[in-house]
Amino acid sequence: MKYVTLSIALLFGTLSFAQTEVTVNTAAANADQVYYSLLNGVVATAPLAEWDLAFEITGFTSSILVNTAKGHLVYQTDAAITDWASVNVPDEASWIALNNSETNWSEGALTYGSTVDEEGFDLGWGTYNMVTHVVAGTRIYAIQMVDGGWKKLRINGLSGGVYSFTYADLDGSNEQNASLVKADFTGKNFGYWDMSSHQAVDHEPMAAEWDLVFTKYLSYIPAGDAWYAVAGVLANMPVECAQLDGVDPITVEHGAAEGQYGTDINVIGSDWKVFNMTTFMYEYVTDRAYFVKDVAGNLWKLVFTGYGGSATGTMTFTQQLMSATAVAEVDLGSAMIFPNPAIGQAHVVLDLPVQDAVVSILALNGQELRTQRLNGITRSTVHSIDLAGIPSGMYMLRVAHAEGVIGSRLIVQ
Repeated sequence: MKYVTLSIALLFGTLSFAQTEVTVNTAAANADQVYYSLLNGVVATAPLAEWDLAFEITGFTSSILVNTAKGHLVYQTDAAITDWASVNVPDEASWIALNNSETNWSEGALTYGSTVDEEGFDLGWGTYNMVTHVVAGTRIYAIQMVDGGWKKLRINGLSGGVYSFTYADLDGSNEQNASLVKADFTGKNFGYWDMSSHQAVDHEPMAAEWDLVFTKYLSYIPAGDAWYAVAGVLANMPVECAQLDGVDPITVEHGAAEGQYGTDINVIGSDWKVFNMTTFMYEYVTDRAYFVKDVAGNLWKLVFTGYGGSATGTMTFTQQLMSATAVAEVDLGSAMIFPNPAIGQAHVVLDLPVQDAVVSILALNGQELRTQRLNGITRSTVHSIDLAGIPSGMYMLRVAHAEGVIGSRLIVQ
């Protein structure tokens, strides 16, 4: 691979107006998880350290994550779930060290040993009963917390959409019986739990609202035969990504990626950057481009060009809309823009199930440039949008109303 230092890489964002440069800030030491929509920009930012366990809300795998990126170490003990009191001292030599998968959200640390993909009924932490449709817990886990202290944990079961679980200090003190209700997180991938405050945490946005999360996570490094904390980008469950190497990232078209898309969440990952121990600078792959099919079906090209290191946690890249499957250039069926490209002023005709809406013009990094409230909308009304002061380039026109949000691409000349 070819690499270039930061000062050269940042030039990518200036080569074409359609390639918008974006900087996402995960804060110093990558303390924040930033959920990002390629269409709408940053959707949510939440502290990485505010959760310890994450429970999968949809699907049959019932994955449970442990926040190893926070610094926790998690082990599967050799005790049966009925032998709760016997787990009372650390025994890492006899226990199995676990980690969340870096390729699949549905393979959390506590799903180790799962046979669900082989049509079995072992979910790792528990066994599914085909008659009662209840998952009964079968294992005890031990977690060395980031502060060095130890907790033992058992997932008692999953019944009626409620996870029940128990955790305590290894000596049995400070025992907590807790539950997390799936319905409280409807539309999200995971519901989160903080073991210090003993309460659920609403950590992530709705699954349909984000494509990528910029975060710190653990990655297996074969050269060291160990898991290391890295900073990078993971994809949402339905998002497909392709990595193309040996290409000109500025000119390569999305057709070159056909047949190469995958659903591994770490296709982008962290290896677009390398720290040079001689120059003490980050270097970036310059003959690589990523193509991403977002949650709505739109196709984007991404080129990563900068990382601020743990001092700032910033990650810089360019993004370019290559194919708008979910949003049409001039006609969504509910919104029509003309002329497009537009100069000075654009006209919009809306066919909405409501009479009131807010129309916004967004840069491709999600920055809101212009907002206008419309009332008394009818199918025959033409609404004018002032484009004065908006530089030439490609933007998204978003229409938000009581029934939802629609969008269309707008080009300003």
